[in-house]
Amino acid sequence: MKTLILRNALQCASLFRLPLTLFTILSFSFATASAKDPKVLFQSDEMLHIRIEAPFGELTRKAPNSTDPYTATLILNGEIKEQHAITLSARGRSRRDRNLCTFPPLRIAFNEKPNEPSLFHKQKRLKLVTHCKKSSAYQQYYLLEYTAYKLLNIMTPISLRVRMAEIDYVEAGSGKTIATRIGFFIEDTDDAAKRNDMKEIDLPDIDMPQLNTQAAARYALFQYMIGNLDWSMHNGPEDRDCCHNTKLVGAAKDSTSGLIPVPYDFDYSGLVNAPYAVPPTEIRIQTVRTRRYRGFCAHNAEALSEARLIKANRQAFHDVIEDVPALSDSKKRKTHKYLDKFFDATENDKIMEKRVLAACRD
Repeated sequence: MKTLILRNALQCASLFRLPLTLFTILSFSFATASAKDPKVLFQSDEMLHIRIEAPFGELTRKAPNSTDPYTATLILNGEIKEQHAITLSARGRSRRDRNLCTFPPLRIAFNEKPNEPSLFHKQKRLKLVTHCKKSSAYQQYYLLEYTAYKLLNIMTPISLRVRMAEIDYVEAGSGKTIATRIGFFIEDTDDAAKRNDMKEIDLPDIDMPQLNTQAAARYALFQYMIGNLDWSMHNGPEDRDCCHNTKLVGAAKDSTSGLIPVPYDFDYSGLVNAPYAVPPTEIRIQTVRTRRYRGFCAHNAEALSEARLIKANRQAFHDVIEDVPALSDSKKRKTHKYLDKFFDATENDKIMEKRVLAACRD
């Protein structure tokens, strides 16, 4: 096991240019360490350049009420050009509302799984986070959501990888480019589970004791770090399995204990601060930039230990912000300041107990 953990630390230290000693400390806190490399698409942070040809006019017009798939083509421009037949559909819920976004997030399904040496080798379905609205300013919000995923990658390998791409959206038939924006692909949860020798688990609502305590504390502390309240790690909407903006993974497909929550969708967080983001109605705060801890009181000891590890690796989190391509200097400065307020609130156990953990849930 120690060999596995050390190898994971070496890989991660190389990826994020972190001091090995610090990353080894973090790795030893994990319930499990990543034993396998991700699929090739998520093995690099290099920006991709992609062209997607689809009937975007019809797709975006119908998106609020439909996730029907459309025939489309994906072209990867690079040293080796790739072209793939795909189906493309709108996905998500809130971002398909045209009052929030005029361009929906997308799901790509390859008609045939690409073979080696394709960058999309072994991919079948991929989520693509898009720009929401035509204004180029909206691109900055999704660069910040990308940043949130990268921050979580530092905390644990049991998290979703992301890959950024500059995308030409081209209307099929006319060949007109309707927008060129940066977006990013999100790793499938099942692939993230496999990397960690685990299984994705589909369950209805679960009880708090079914969660891995260290992983649940880490999850809640991460959500506090980014100022996110749009989640649940133990229940979800009535018509969906557990949990809200969270997937569960465990040691086996039929596991019902020691479950690890894996979060996604961070656009309602204070870190992103999207124009449409509002706090949940049941929590009395004025803006999503206001942090509120929503972890369980039973996990407070684990939250304190996680905070110590994060503090020891403080510079690595700031380095992530600096390394995000195309994120404006202004957004970087604001994000650094927002992150520093988290570190102020978790400076030591006494301060954290007063400023953070006092709001924990029974």
